[in-house]
Amino acid sequence: MNDYTKTIEVSTTPHRVYEALTHSIPLWWSALFTGSSSAIGDVFTIRFGDHIHKTFKVEEMIPDSKVAWYVEDSLIALPELKNQTEWIGTTVVWEIVKKENNALIKVTHIGLRPAVECYEICSTGWVQFLGSLKQFLETGKGSPYEK
Repeated sequence: MNDYTKTIEVSTTPHRVYEALTHSIPLWWSALFTGSSSAIGDVFTIRFGDHIHKTFKVEEMIPDSKVAWYVEDSLIALPELKNQTEWIGTTVVWEIVKKENNALIKVTHIGLRPAVECYEICSTGWVQFLGSLKQFLETGKGSPYEK
């Protein structure tokens, strides 16, 4: 249904990907992280400065193969956006597949579609932080947002 989807291949194991998505979010996405992301029902918030935040509830976890987060709250306070809460009610699904000696990571942001006002800004952000996730998994050091 035209939801944002991107697949990347990473030189690592599915287990390390799963661990990065459940225990290491501040090391590749945003160092401004509060809460917990390691169990179903956990809630966590990531911030990008004082004007952008997203609060997720962990909805699904299948070890080494899938993680899903529901967006409970979000604010993208950028002047060019009329609707600054578009992420609320969307879901981010991570699927992990072993491919030879690598792992494929497919992220689907259900509800982030081209018709959504922040699509260009948000899809560019996803590309940036997926790159950081890949870097973190392959080198041990990502490029998360840091204030």
